[in-house]
Amino acid sequence: MAVTQQLARLSADRLAACRRSVEELDRLCSFELLPSSDHLDLDWSPGPILRACELGQVTPASLTALRRALAGDGEINPAYRTEHPVTALEPDAVADVTGLLGYANPEAALAAVPLDAAAALAALGMPAFDGHPQAYLQHNLAALRDFYVHAARRRLAVALWWD
Repeated sequence: MAVTQQLARLSADRLAACRRSVEELDRLCSFELLPSSDHLDLDWSPGPILRACELGQVTPASLTALRRALAGDGEINPAYRTEHPVTALEPDAVADVTGLLGYANPEAALAAVPLDAAAALAALGMPAFDGHPQAYLQHNLAALRDFYVHAARRRLAVALWWD
């Protein structure tokens, strides 16, 4: 089974409940706590997105924000541990990250990806992929930015995990 990165937008109160309760965090990671509109499945795109942005020489501040947006700032509840920790960004951190992600234009960030599909896959460290990966990465980077914009507007935290 493929491992994919999942994100969820949640209130600071719900995040605090997940910090206190393994059961509540399990409900979050089981997609039972929030509506599907507050979830984002980034598939396995985070590593290639980071690599593409490095190749595209995205500003250091935007690259740092992207890393935080994909990794979180800290583990939510160490008692709940599957293979990977569940991490989060608090609402203020979400706002900070969102502001810097605004400078990471998906098209510009991915402009350095080679035009040849095989060369692109090699440069991005991606496994076999049907076609050129640029549209896939643009889609996921834009979805990530939009997800954070909506979280920041609503003053929500973001939880992250690999499922």
